[in-house]
Amino acid sequence: MPELPKSERPETDPADNHRIPLARPGRGASRRRRAEILRVDHAGEYAAVHIYRAQRAVFEGRAGREAIAADMGEMQAQEAVHLARFDALLNAERVRPTLMTPVWRLAALALGTGTALMGEKAAHACTEAVESVIEEHYADQIAELGDRDPALAAELSVFREEELVHHGHAVEHGAREAPGYRLLSAVIKAGCRAAIKVSERV
Repeated sequence: MPELPKSERPETDPADNHRIPLARPGRGASRRRRAEILRVDHAGEYAAVHIYRAQRAVFEGRAGREAIAADMGEMQAQEAVHLARFDALLNAERVRPTLMTPVWRLAALALGTGTALMGEKAAHACTEAVESVIEEHYADQIAELGDRDPALAAELSVFREEELVHHGHAVEHGAREAPGYRLLSAVIKAGCRAAIKVSERV
């Protein structure tokens, strides 16, 4: 899947320019914040893997659905690479994953299965919504980390570019033509943003 041109990438509402958390004062604040970042990013990639896995399972073996099944499999594999990296970082730095992991797994499987059963365009609408929130979240973290943690910021930049490719692919394949697109997209985005807030802390 080719990289999405910058002119076609999701627009950021100027009103959202204050998403970056303020630094917390006191010794250990940077370490605590890094732990939050790793925990929530691990949760996001974990959920993404299960969404694509569920969608691929629905489309696999169905006549005429070979292309989208392959697409979902490819995106699942890329998200699995991201997840493996965050698994390694959590283990190395002794950061626990979110306690919500079992809930996010069930939610991701339900979302992936449900949107795939609605059809290819709904599955792509799900990808567009999820990836738009994830890339936005990565962009915030990259800006927040800045010079404080350039190595992690660089890794997140690579992951963000790959999420943008997924987003662009979904748009090109009819995501915005899905039945009830606006409502579906809004509900998925709201759910993703709520999950991010919860996963940082719990």
